[in-house]
Amino acid sequence: MSLRSFLICSLFSFLVFTTTAQSRRRAQLTSPQNNGPVPVVSAPQTRLLESMVLNSSLLNRAVKYSIYLPPDYYTSNRRYPVLYLLHGLGDNETSWIQFGEADRIADAGIRSGEIPPMIIVMPDAGTTFYINDYQSKIRYEDMFVQEFIPHIDTMFRTRPQREFRAVSGLSMGGYGSLVLSMHHPELFSVCAALSAAVRTDEALMSVPDERYNTVYAPLFSGPVKGEERLTITWKRNSPITLAKSAPEGDLTKVRWYIDCGDDDGLTVGNAMLHIALLDRKIPHEYRVRDGAHTWSYWRTGLPDVLKFIATSFHR
Repeated sequence: MSLRSFLICSLFSFLVFTTTAQSRRRAQLTSPQNNGPVPVVSAPQTRLLESMVLNSSLLNRAVKYSIYLPPDYYTSNRRYPVLYLLHGLGDNETSWIQFGEADRIADAGIRSGEIPPMIIVMPDAGTTFYINDYQSKIRYEDMFVQEFIPHIDTMFRTRPQREFRAVSGLSMGGYGSLVLSMHHPELFSVCAALSAAVRTDEALMSVPDERYNTVYAPLFSGPVKGEERLTITWKRNSPITLAKSAPEGDLTKVRWYIDCGDDDGLTVGNAMLHIALLDRKIPHEYRVRDGAHTWSYWRTGLPDVLKFIATSFHR
């Protein structure tokens, strides 16, 4: 036999042996004494989905959002409470993960048993402050209530009742969480505002023109000065005004948590909100910690926020 023929025969014998061995192995794995087929172990499914998209008809554009799913989401059939976690001015739907480490903090809290498994939704709001602007051209609040929450309840296994829905946020997002809860107490059982962008009427009137025209004029009034800034849209969306004027029954439906650092420029507005709620005897938690308007402050505050929210999700 030639060397070439020998090599071909050897290769053929090896392939036959390997195929037979694999067939025997499969037969052993699926035989009755082995209790049926061995399950295929698949790769873990992603629990953090970033920059998902909702196509909004009210805004006539796509709204991005990121979503955190609890550790057992893909291995259970249960439904979960939901926290809407709102970003600040200049940030987007990825910021609470990238800078706030919300996924890591939530995982640790669930693992320790301090908080129940929950879904955390982080939408992008641009510079809208989560409200409808004075011209009703950008109706972010309407989108959030009429489109976004129903979208999340449809796409994911949420508990859609208000007692299992919370809202929280930092700075602009803290402001948004307060306004959304005060406008829609039928939707949220708990609100936790970190360093909320709450300002008194006097503070708004004193904002430098360039800053006002860039940030606030598109929302509340157009480029005006002084008392002309105190428009109906401003008053309707001022947490301090709402704390003084909203029906008591609406305010007491929501559990309130307010936290602002003692070195934060927004501490006066948050303190005035606290006083307005005190004057009307509206139950709430008010925190002043050492710190400024920084991600370090918000990261260290998030664990207590989640614990506060968790008590609302428990019966």
